[in-house]
Amino acid sequence: MTHSNKVVIVTGATSGIGEAVTQAFAATGASLVLVGRDRERGQRALESVQKLNCQAELMLGDVADSAFADHVVNFSVKRFGKVSVLVNSAGIIRRRSAADTTDDDWRQTFDANVNGVFYFSRATVKSMQRTGGGSIVNIASNVGLVGSQGLAAYCASKGAVVLLTRAMALDHAKEQITINAVCPGAVDTPMLVSAHNTPVAADEILRRNIDSIPQGRVATPKEIASLTVFLASPEARHITGVAVPIDGGFTAR
Repeated sequence: MTHSNKVVIVTGATSGIGEAVTQAFAATGASLVLVGRDRERGQRALESVQKLNCQAELMLGDVADSAFADHVVNFSVKRFGKVSVLVNSAGIIRRRSAADTTDDDWRQTFDANVNGVFYFSRATVKSMQRTGGGSIVNIASNVGLVGSQGLAAYCASKGAVVLLTRAMALDHAKEQITINAVCPGAVDTPMLVSAHNTPVAADEILRRNIDSIPQGRVATPKEIASLTVFLASPEARHITGVAVPIDGGFTAR
């Protein structure tokens, strides 16, 4: 599979799934615009894809700022001529029940997980309409499909991403723009062991997740990236408006 003529924007590109997505697209020959907030991690991610002979740029900012989203898309078009693919991977998690979720928890979760997806998707679609189409892949979550205890804001935000994906896919189906969501379960990334209210050893968190998955293991970021790259490929051009669980059978029960 090659993406040698593609220009790909990836938000949340400096760690976890987003960083794996940049590696996967770089390996297929795409040009990349990496979006993140941390300069040091961003520079490492940029140098990593450049070692694969990938043309790449790094842009730092807040995905929840609509002006920043517009700026990234405009920059990408000026630098590379178009935007072929957008991967919305930026996100945060707050591990609290609804009763324990503060106003700030709720606002910050929706800013990062929903507003950022909307602003970048809106700006990208407008560009794709002018250049003949493209693909958007949103990194949602299986808990946006089935829910989970102690993750009220996160579940609600990822559920919103799933329905935004479906609505936008219908809006733009006749414009050669495909829009899909990838819904991972537990993935071996820093987020898996982050934001717990009480200290828990990383290996204990991993064990608990493994016990809940029919396949008996958590996914790797590379597996999520592989599905993402496929959904942005010509082979997937008749797939749009879907939310694909990739969770070892968790949502099959």
